[in-house]
Amino acid sequence: MELKNLFNPKVVAVIGASRDPEKVGNVLMKNIMESGSGRTVIPINPSASEVLGKVSYKSIKDPKEKIDLAVIAVPAKSVMDSVKECNEKGVRDLIIVTSGFSEMGNKKTEEKLKSFLNQNKMRAVGVNCLGIYDAKSSLNALFIPKERMKFPKPGGISFVCQSGAIGLAIIDLAAARGYRFSKFISYGNATQLDESDYLEYLSEDKDTRVICMYIEGVKDGKKFFETARKVAKKKPIVVVKGGLSEEGKKAALSHTGSLAGTKEVYYGIFEQINMIKADNLEEMFYVASVLENPVSIKGNRIQIITNGGGYGIVSTDAISESRNLKFAELSEKTQKTLKKTMPDYVHIRNPLDISGDATSQRYKDALTNILSDKNVDIILLVALYQTPLITEDITNIISKAKAGTKKPIIVVSTGSDFTEKLSQKLEEHNIPVFMFPHSAITAIDRIVGYIKKR
Repeated sequence: MELKNLFNPKVVAVIGASRDPEKVGNVLMKNIMESGSGRTVIPINPSASEVLGKVSYKSIKDPKEKIDLAVIAVPAKSVMDSVKECNEKGVRDLIIVTSGFSEMGNKKTEEKLKSFLNQNKMRAVGVNCLGIYDAKSSLNALFIPKERMKFPKPGGISFVCQSGAIGLAIIDLAAARGYRFSKFISYGNATQLDESDYLEYLSEDKDTRVICMYIEGVKDGKKFFETARKVAKKKPIVVVKGGLSEEGKKAALSHTGSLAGTKEVYYGIFEQINMIKADNLEEMFYVASVLENPVSIKGNRIQIITNGGGYGIVSTDAISESRNLKFAELSEKTQKTLKKTMPDYVHIRNPLDISGDATSQRYKDALTNILSDKNVDIILLVALYQTPLITEDITNIISKAKAGTKKPIIVVSTGSDFTEKLSQKLEEHNIPVFMFPHSAITAIDRIVGYIKKR
């Protein structure tokens, strides 16, 4: 599926561009104009001669420029006319943010629109969607005021989301937490392009390393099954399914007009084609934050290093309850070396509690020796920076250790400003950091299960 113009258009027309700051067409114009990248933005509004300093045209057929993408933000009754004019202009790619179709019971109008799009080989995101965001090309075709949220830096996570509201909140939070995005796609009713089409495109997108999905329902189950099965062999797909309860199914139908289906069917499909099922949105991004970085997990044996005994216990409990993880057993050679470098009161075992008086050097000794142990596949490193003898150079120690190994180091650090500052330094070196052990272990457990089935 060739969708390049949707994510990196050179010339964009906004049909329904408005001079009123409270109108969707105004917000879209601002966001696309401020995206940069030398992009040309053309407002289409029959009642205005200019919008935000740009010459406005009565119809998309009027500008001389070849238009790569049209973003449609007009009332539902006017959408078909706008789409027909786009077709006459030769515009093949559309984003239709307008609501008021099957989600409101207006199914016939949406079916006519779908038929016209297909007959004329046009590609449309929506209807009833939020739009799209591409971090690399800097395209912000979302109708949310830029000043009300943060946007993630370029990275390897692409998020395909049926719900605009969920997508917005997650993007804002993801940016604040330092998650890095490639693309965000809010596709709403999936009138013509659906989740399967986006999956197919993202499987070939070199900027996407992991695909996250929030789906309420799919209209073509066979197409989704076949597409997702192929894509999951290339790239991990982390999915959250909405509309699992009877009440949730009704809400999904009125939200995007989708049939939600039974959870047993969906869960069976996810299991069969090796999609990573997350129980909630938070968990989805825990998993994605690990997979977004280059990951080389060769086994399921995990070693805990901690300077907090309680965190060691909580981590042990979580690993014990996991489906796919095992406790690593340190080799005799590693145990002997650690006994020489650790104080007498540190017991060499798993978890390895290096004590609350641990220095940065003690972390270095533990990491260096355990990383070289062939009995260890994964390290869960708990670093509580509030203890007095740890210095800020611990981030350099962890980063250098990670640079010298293919084994994953997953860090857990809980705290406020000082902790967040050090966590950010680690994340800049592609080291995933979690606030709590259960979050980290859940993510690792899901990923190990996925890798085992590949």
